[in-house]
Amino acid sequence: MAIEYMTQSGYDKLKKELADALAQRPVISAAIAEAREKGDLSENAEYDAARDAQGLLEVKIARLKDKLANARVIDESKLSADTVQLLSKVEVENIAAKMKMKFQIVGESEADFSKGLLSSSTPIGKALIGHKKGDVVEAQAPGGTMKFKILDISL
Repeated sequence: MAIEYMTQSGYDKLKKELADALAQRPVISAAIAEAREKGDLSENAEYDAARDAQGLLEVKIARLKDKLANARVIDESKLSADTVQLLSKVEVENIAAKMKMKFQIVGESEADFSKGLLSSSTPIGKALIGHKKGDVVEAQAPGGTMKFKILDISL
């Protein structure tokens, strides 16, 4: 898995998600033990469901541990508003649609477009990274090429 850059709050959120998942282990183990006590395991739907839940939980735990191991928290004190970079808050204008948008460039695991958090790995995010206020950038989106003018960059 590649290194993923994120904010401290994003890192803390992943750690909490892992702790919550680890706390579910004893609950699922108890459900398996209870279902096992009910007799014949070959026709025991409760046992099968509990084992499936355990398998899904273990996959989730492994995924979260891997993400945390490859996470790098960005030192926000070293950021600058001169160019667009991770954690930059950017105001752009879609030139064709004459529509202004504001969002923050974040790592993939923190992205949530409905909250204005745009992943740096999206076509628009990639196009904006490294550019300055006033630049016009082109993003190759699935619907075609889009042009954006960078109106403002802040932290």
